Amino acid sequence: MKKLGIIGASGHGKVVADIAKKMGCYQEIVFFDDNADRVQCGDYSVAGKSQDIFHFECDGFVAIGNALVRQRLQEEMEKRGIHVPVLIHPAAVVAEDVQILPGTAIMAGAVVNPGSVIGKGCIVNTCASVDHDCKLNDYVHISVGAHLAGTVAVGEHTWIGIGAVVSNNLAVCENCMVGAGAVVINDIKESGTYVGVPARKIK
Repeated sequence: MKKLGIIGASGHGKVVADIAKKMGCYQEIVFFDDNADRVQCGDYSVAGKSQDIFHFECDGFVAIGNALVRQRLQEEMEKRGIHVPVLIHPAAVVAEDVQILPGTAIMAGAVVNPGSVIGKGCIVNTCASVDHDCKLNDYVHISVGAHLAGTVAVGEHTWIGIGAVVSNNLAVCENCMVGAGAVVINDIKESGTYVGVPARKIK
């Protein structure tokens, strides 16, 4: 019986579990979380703390929003031989030639168009879009309803906030936070937080 262990018994974890269930790849799904008060996540039980996943025979997936934590846990799973899948909701639209690396989740209503490359541990959230020939480096989060136009490059650990827009042929460097509803019309070359229309750095 194929099992999936999900680290992170949160709302995001519920969505990840729903995707895995709808994909039909797993007969059993269990959660792991370091918060001892969490014993249930939706319809699924919490089987122990994050490190307990290494005592189960299962695939593993990290459902934690913090990119650095997600990276640390995914790399530990990979190093210790746990298979980390790619999870794509059946209601997402992903072009045939898109390259997607392990640990990435693509949510319902998302669109990823031809020629795009998506790195490890990324999140392409509900109804977000990644147009043609984009490159998302590892542990990037494209939030709900955010949109990348064609040929956009996004650096590691960057978070594109809900409803934000990045215009075509631009690059956003690593370790950035692009705020909700921001509109990026120029390359972002310095790590930090960017908000507004057009997006500007605030810290």
